[in-house]
Amino acid sequence: LNIWRCRMEPIYLSIQQKETGSRIKSLLRESGYTVRDIQNAMGFENPQAVYKWISGKCLPSLDNFLILSRLLNTSIEDILVIDGDFFMERQRSLLIILQDLHEP
Repeated sequence: LNIWRCRMEPIYLSIQQKETGSRIKSLLRESGYTVRDIQNAMGFENPQAVYKWISGKCLPSLDNFLILSRLLNTSIEDILVIDGDFFMERQRSLLIILQDLHEP
């Protein structure tokens, strides 16, 4: 039995806090939820935590990310903005443009 092992290279990623806040705000708006709705769903006494999330001052806890993902009917990964997301999205857009150019 011959088992090949690949050398794992380090992966360096970071969550873009401010951009994640903007994405949360956008997803809430698209889903028709208000800050007050999220406050109530989370069982918070006041809305300050939610305002801090959407302003990018802090990120939700993992538990609260999970609740948000369920409320917004999406994955936690789709809520987070990771440092490489903008680059990847731009590559996808360019690929779509190139495909459109080649269609008859």
